[in-house]
Amino acid sequence: MMTRLPGLFRISHLFDLFEEGVMLVLTLLIIIIAGTSLVHVVIAVGEMLLGTGLTPTSPEVIQSIFGMFFTVLIALEFRHSILVLPDAQPHSMIRMRSVLLIGMLATVRKFIVLDLKEVNVMEMLALSASILSLGIVYWLVRPQPAPVVEDAPHDPATHE
Repeated sequence: MMTRLPGLFRISHLFDLFEEGVMLVLTLLIIIIAGTSLVHVVIAVGEMLLGTGLTPTSPEVIQSIFGMFFTVLIALEFRHSILVLPDAQPHSMIRMRSVLLIGMLATVRKFIVLDLKEVNVMEMLALSASILSLGIVYWLVRPQPAPVVEDAPHDPATHE
């Protein structure tokens, strides 16, 4: 059995290298997507300011711009979710809280761009239930503080 372990270590190292390569490619793609989205947001805000001045009154324009904001934020949060932190557990590329946060951001974005004139009550209920569920799970997986251990009261009469 001991003769097989070095081969497994080599395969494990190759997989680690492959995993790092995949993360590098994904990171580059996310940078491209986030950068392109940011350019679109800047152009849209510029057009809004030039077209309507500093007092935009069209809810559709505001919804569209905030939808674009959230698209950029989701891309940036997705990038943070694939970061490997030195203090993270080994091989834990995607952390649960980041994935839940991305889900919440995507659901909130859907709420923002939702046209209330054409909304279905069941769709609104489903979106509300999903954001509530994601929020509860996000709260449940939060880091727990270390328990405080209180020392027993010291009674000098019991010590000899």
